[in-house]
Amino acid sequence: MILKLVILLVVSVLGGTNSLATEARFDNYHLYDVKVENPIQLTVLLEIEKNLDGYRFWDEPRKLNSVLKIVVPPHKFAEFSELVDQYRFDVSLVTANLQEFVDKTKIKSRDGNFGWTSYHTLTEINNWLASLATEYPKIVTVIDLEQKTTEGRIIRGVKVSYKEGNPGVFLETNIHAREWITGAVSTYILNQFLTSQNAEIRALAENFDWYIFPQVNPDGYVYSHTSNRMWRKTRSKTNILCYGVDPNRNWDHAWMVAGASSSPCSDSFAGPKPFSESETQALSNFYRTLKNIPIYISFHSYSQLLMIPFGNTTDRLSNYDDAVQIAKNAAAKLKERYGTSYKVGNIAETIYKASGGSIDWIKDATDTVFSYVYELRDTGRYGFNLPPDQIIPTAEETLDSLIVLVNESYEKVKAAANDN
Repeated sequence: MILKLVILLVVSVLGGTNSLATEARFDNYHLYDVKVENPIQLTVLLEIEKNLDGYRFWDEPRKLNSVLKIVVPPHKFAEFSELVDQYRFDVSLVTANLQEFVDKTKIKSRDGNFGWTSYHTLTEINNWLASLATEYPKIVTVIDLEQKTTEGRIIRGVKVSYKEGNPGVFLETNIHAREWITGAVSTYILNQFLTSQNAEIRALAENFDWYIFPQVNPDGYVYSHTSNRMWRKTRSKTNILCYGVDPNRNWDHAWMVAGASSSPCSDSFAGPKPFSESETQALSNFYRTLKNIPIYISFHSYSQLLMIPFGNTTDRLSNYDDAVQIAKNAAAKLKERYGTSYKVGNIAETIYKASGGSIDWIKDATDTVFSYVYELRDTGRYGFNLPPDQIIPTAEETLDSLIVLVNESYEKVKAAANDN
């Protein structure tokens, strides 16, 4: 009986679902910026990642000469201080109470309407998507993927089509549960496609068929609202203690080659095999049914990056020069409105090697010509807890950049078709 109780308690801490589980709080948890300046320091951080015991990385420890964020729980303060002194880490405290950041993201709009001054629950988002099909029946079609999530939820998106024969653009967001800003930005953009009178936005909306899926990891997203704001993965049971697979390490391109973990308790656990997760199966199976989708876009957060495949290698893909130049032009446009700067490049060369991601599989396994991933605001001040008052500015500048990104990408697609 005692052993059973201990196991239940451990499962609760590691993300299990049982009657003892309550919403995780982060009172007095410290958030640090940590510089990784030599191989020994990197090794120490990799060892911590293998045995977290309350630590949480916001950035994966993958390369030298980088700065990453690590959450330190109160019971690890003394140990962390000793490690800093022993290995001469250069650290700076971002906040002495992470819960304050978390609380800011949960402030709800007082009017109760669906809008972009607060973050919404999965139910609110799905109901809003359904309402669009009622309000715009000739333009919006609700898409509920055939396969449901591990916990039985639907994965809902919409198709926005103003006329037949348009090329398609696919927008996938919130594959990592805690990255709430991504789903908020995608719904803002969707709303603009239906309501904006801006000529450039109207052209972008009406000259492409848009497939927009705001929440492609519904179970994880719900869990990040109800139980653990910092949850990243899916909610499949991976072993007796741990839950979830990183759905952006689970796609069948260079699976487990780099930047992914074989440990079920790791935030970057790639799963027991490619496409082990209901969510990645559902999305990839649906994508295979689509035709004429030259552009695929994924939103993540945070870091202010705009990247192209691949994550497992710095070798250049066939249209690398075109893709990078288009991304640079889009990043320049994004900067115009609020001065927000984005770094551009291949995933592996821009941040670190990370394989098994959605945009890599899309580029490698389908006819899609251009695939891009955004890492939205910010650069780490709030990280995954971007305050709601930054939703609209983030969405506005991102939409500015999409006008350039999509139009210039499709011009390249048309030019290549004419050459052939």
